[in-house]
Amino acid sequence: MNAFTFSVNISYQAYLNHYSGAASSVVVITDNGIRLQLPASRFRPFLSQIGVKGRFRVEVNAQNKIENIYQIS
Repeated sequence: MNAFTFSVNISYQAYLNHYSGAASSVVVITDNGIRLQLPASRFRPFLSQIGVKGRFRVEVNAQNKIENIYQIS
């Protein structure tokens, strides 16, 4: 299993645009410079009144399917 860490800073309104279908994915750059495209819906549990902000860790399996996303700070 591979794991990647990255920061996210998406305003509440921008996230709603993503989640409502305007864009179905979020592109992030990991700490090692790898570009990941993740489904916006996976960040729903982390949405607050200010949006989605913080440091995250995503774990993917050998087929590059998301196993877990954790907020680490």
